[in-house]
Amino acid sequence: MHILSIKYTRLRALKFANFDVLEKAFGMKGARISKNYTLFFVRAFVLILLILAASNAIYWYYGTGSAFNYVIAIDASISMKADDYQPNRLESAKEAALLFVDSLSKANVGVVTFTGITYVKQKMTNNMMDVRSAINGITLEESGGTSLGDAMITSTNLFENNGKANVIILITDGQNNVGLDPQQAIAYLNEKNVLVNTIGIGTKEGGKIVEVFNGLSMLDEEKLKFIAEATSGEYFWAKNVDDLKKTFTKIAKTKRERLSVELGPMFMMVAVTLLILEWGLMNTRYRMLP
Repeated sequence: MHILSIKYTRLRALKFANFDVLEKAFGMKGARISKNYTLFFVRAFVLILLILAASNAIYWYYGTGSAFNYVIAIDASISMKADDYQPNRLESAKEAALLFVDSLSKANVGVVTFTGITYVKQKMTNNMMDVRSAINGITLEESGGTSLGDAMITSTNLFENNGKANVIILITDGQNNVGLDPQQAIAYLNEKNVLVNTIGIGTKEGGKIVEVFNGLSMLDEEKLKFIAEATSGEYFWAKNVDDLKKTFTKIAKTKRERLSVELGPMFMMVAVTLLILEWGLMNTRYRMLP
């Protein structure tokens, strides 16, 4: 469009009766009609800003928060019966989660467990006695498989729009094998501004589940690191029960939350300002015809 406008201006310029008039109009002998690269770049920048404004661009950053909502999501699949923690992974996770709840002063907390299906054990509440009761009542579920994606979606849907930062604490050995892919769930969580701290429970050597099979249940750290990084959370590996308790203590003290600023209005204001500037330049400094 810019190039076509230059061609149109040239056609208008040729309407002059002789080229002496053109020389006088442009102020120097042999002057050529300017391609107006400055206006071209201004127009291109305005177009980019308008596209960003229309797409509702958002800038994410990190700040310090004082009020948080937590959902504790505990893997209750058969792999959590592995014996690399004493007495097993599930009981160790429950013990550490109870310590976390005891360390909270002002917070709303929900509890879910998951296998191939996600179970809501406690909706969001600030009654810590109810939360403790829900955690104590967690047992291994009979449904097969482990779906991290479904657990993340269900946990996110528990949060209430009360202006607090929303954090999921996902405790699992990371062996996702059924249900919604975690990568698909992450897009939903980021839209809802939910941060996920993942805790890997399982030793490097793995643990046995004698009643089920003689093989080892291994920790899938890569999956948990990916989930934490993609939602701006942190990944923690608890190599033993003491590490698991320390991890929960660290999370309780963390006041880091995701914040956002909508850039659409700002981009629109800058675009309008540049359009006015372009109009001024086009009719003064870069005016092609008198």
